[in-house]
Amino acid sequence: MFNKIFALIGGSGSWGQELTRQLLQKNVKKVIIFSRGEISQVNMERTFSSPKIEYVIGDVRDTKALDMLFSKGIDCVIHLAALKHVPICENQPREAIYTNIMGVLNVIDAVIRYKVKTYVDVSTDKAADPTNIYGMTKAVAEKLTIQANCQTSDSNFICIRSGNVLGTSGSVVPLIINQIKTKNEVTITNSSMTRFFYLLPSAIELLLFAIENGIGGETYVTNMPSFYLKDIINILVEFYGNGTTKINEIGAREGEKIHEVLITKHEVPRTKVINEHFIILPELKTNRSYPFIQSCKIPEYGLSSADNLKDKKYLRELLENGGWLNGLDSRR
Repeated sequence: MFNKIFALIGGSGSWGQELTRQLLQKNVKKVIIFSRGEISQVNMERTFSSPKIEYVIGDVRDTKALDMLFSKGIDCVIHLAALKHVPICENQPREAIYTNIMGVLNVIDAVIRYKVKTYVDVSTDKAADPTNIYGMTKAVAEKLTIQANCQTSDSNFICIRSGNVLGTSGSVVPLIINQIKTKNEVTITNSSMTRFFYLLPSAIELLLFAIENGIGGETYVTNMPSFYLKDIINILVEFYGNGTTKINEIGAREGEKIHEVLITKHEVPRTKVINEHFIILPELKTNRSYPFIQSCKIPEYGLSSADNLKDKKYLRELLENGGWLNGLDSRR
């Protein structure tokens, strides 16, 4: 299955680097990193020394760059590229639309044109019942991905829907640690907020599962734990801060939810279970057969981050496993 050529769109970030590391262990033919971040690619090239990795500078907005990429005989495309920060997307919605919708459409068109076998769009829990521009654009990207299965029989288009991955670049954990170290204070928007969190290897595990098992038309979701944001802050303050570290609550930013949604109430009837993963089947007819277990114990109102809350002990262990509470770790 993995002895193929993989293209990671937006592949020079945290997800792309971990996925590359795991793909190389599976003896792939080649991994092509396609992104617009020159410095990120340089740093990644310094980290990896494999001759199986090729680096290509390009943007999903540029169809000519995509044509050059897809002419390399790609077998599987993983779409990781997106504008992801909620405030930036709220303030510059046009840019979010260009990258997160038009960019996805450009890649989908190229997949169909070049008859690439597998395409996986990496989505977010913010695409479920979206309240901000980022979530709305990712929801449209999911719809475009699933609908593409009706346009061709040569390619399988699949989605995975992820929660927050602890410790990825630009995410909340390194932000909190940096605030403590530089200002001795932390900003929290709303202490009642809950979010889904898991570690990057678990996120990649779901992605690889989708690549191996995907038929085309499914959205894969893993049953990830959720936590109060205030618990994450308190644990990190205990470890990195001191008795004078302040915690300032400023209120939710525009477009932010108190609780994230992983599976909406209208998706529940189409949600099936296989192993520890949920699979949301498409509303539209893709003419594909889905031999999955026909059972689901999700409440009829759906699944949100308020439903699977874990305590601070569980969260502390998760942060320790991720290396964020290790006194010898270089992050400290």
